[in-house]
Amino acid sequence: MQQHPEELYELDLAAPEVSGAAMLVHLEGFMDAGAAGRLLTEHLLAHFDHEKVASFDTDRLLDFRSRRPLMTYDKDHWESYEAPELDVHLLGDGKGAPFLLLTGPEPDHEWELFTAAARSVADRLGAGPAVTFIGIPMGVPHTRPLGVLAHATRPALVTSRHQMPSRLQVPGSASALLELRFGQAGRDAVGFAVQVPHYLAQAVYPAASLALLDAVSEATGLDLPADALREASERTNTLIDRQVAESAEVADLVRGLEQQYDAALAAGGNDLLADGEEMPTADELAAQFEQFLAEQQRRGDQPDR
Repeated sequence: MQQHPEELYELDLAAPEVSGAAMLVHLEGFMDAGAAGRLLTEHLLAHFDHEKVASFDTDRLLDFRSRRPLMTYDKDHWESYEAPELDVHLLGDGKGAPFLLLTGPEPDHEWELFTAAARSVADRLGAGPAVTFIGIPMGVPHTRPLGVLAHATRPALVTSRHQMPSRLQVPGSASALLELRFGQAGRDAVGFAVQVPHYLAQAVYPAASLALLDAVSEATGLDLPADALREASERTNTLIDRQVAESAEVADLVRGLEQQYDAALAAGGNDLLADGEEMPTADELAAQFEQFLAEQQRRGDQPDR
């Protein structure tokens, strides 16, 4: 039975064409170290006015038994149901230039039909390149600039960013498939992955979101605000530095990662994907950081998510 991508979404008939504007994409559920992609998505939606221009059929795309939506029960009856939403929003940047943001839970089913539907939405709205962004855990220190890896459907789209140094096979994602299928259809797509210190992978780490924002702005030319993320990043780094100062074990880990990073840089290579994850007690040290940041959040010191 033939399936049609247009059956998987509803498009607002009043939605304007966006004349080649970028379509940013962040799907929750896949790897996102430091909540880097999620925090950037929330930052954009909070800063800019936006309107929903397309909605995908989550009843078809999601496995509700594996990630059950929340419902509210009040005394003697069910009061509400928080239906998951996978939508395309239309926003305008700091200068009023339009861009799209496709966000929501990563589909569990029908990836091929979903990517075809996303391409259909982009075609009908006149969108330009698709841009995905996530955080990935790496053996790098928080005291050095965060690297951003780039990949794209055309080499010219990633000239100013590091690329992966080798050929890899990794578990797939709907976002990665979207980029692949967009390229095969002759559409531009680019993806960014910020390298998050592995010991901060489970924390909310605004510095990683800030690095992604810079990469997205550079690739698209969009005027995107950075002040709120920069302030949150400075506050978080202050808390992390305090933890380093209070723990000789954590300080040793950070110094070891700094030495690895500096040695790789001095050698003239871009491969900073060091084996920091294999250093002794890394898991225990990561747990210490996560506990510390959670305690600060409970005290009201942690930046808003």
